[in-house]
Amino acid sequence: MGLHLGEVSPNFTAQSTIGEINFHEYLGNSWGVLFSHPADFTPVCTTELGKTSLMMEEFVKRNVKVLAMSVDPLEKHMGWISDINETQNCKVSFPIIADPDRKVALLYDMIHPASSENFTVRSLFIVGPDKKIKLMITYPQSTGRNFHEILRAIDSLQLTANYSVSTPADWKHGEDVIIIPAITTDDARTRFPKGIKIVKPYLRYTPQPDLA
Repeated sequence: MGLHLGEVSPNFTAQSTIGEINFHEYLGNSWGVLFSHPADFTPVCTTELGKTSLMMEEFVKRNVKVLAMSVDPLEKHMGWISDINETQNCKVSFPIIADPDRKVALLYDMIHPASSENFTVRSLFIVGPDKKIKLMITYPQSTGRNFHEILRAIDSLQLTANYSVSTPADWKHGEDVIIIPAITTDDARTRFPKGIKIVKPYLRYTPQPDLA
């Protein structure tokens, strides 16, 4: 099946390293990051889960719950966590979903037959508190993810969910943002009291509105 941005994320119940999880109930009113791994005890995946663990404070600050998954069984996950903690100097605390029957993998279209009949590609989904899919990224098995980019995307998604703005290329938290075209310039002057910079009628900047 094909998933699309703006759709409600498919719910599921599965076993994980912290117990049984109902995905939507687990997220509650939080944002969520669900990301898949081709297999346990593989080198790139080990570094990715380690990096996620080391950056957990950043996810918590943003009210984001992280869930990893692969098609390996729970017992294998538990042994893998020990390796991750040892080699990446971290302590994995977020759940890793066990999906040996590939139910979740198929639900989220994480298995690409042209890549592998059995293993998931590196899929990542950001889900909002409304349980809708806000972002999807898919990497091949050989390329590890950039988790700083994932945090940057979350910052943008959370900001643009609350204000009539978009974020430009390479935007980072604290930089100017773009006023959406649907807002007239007169209305923008009222909505954005920090001021606006008009480059073109369709390209207008304003300081990030949620900062003091």
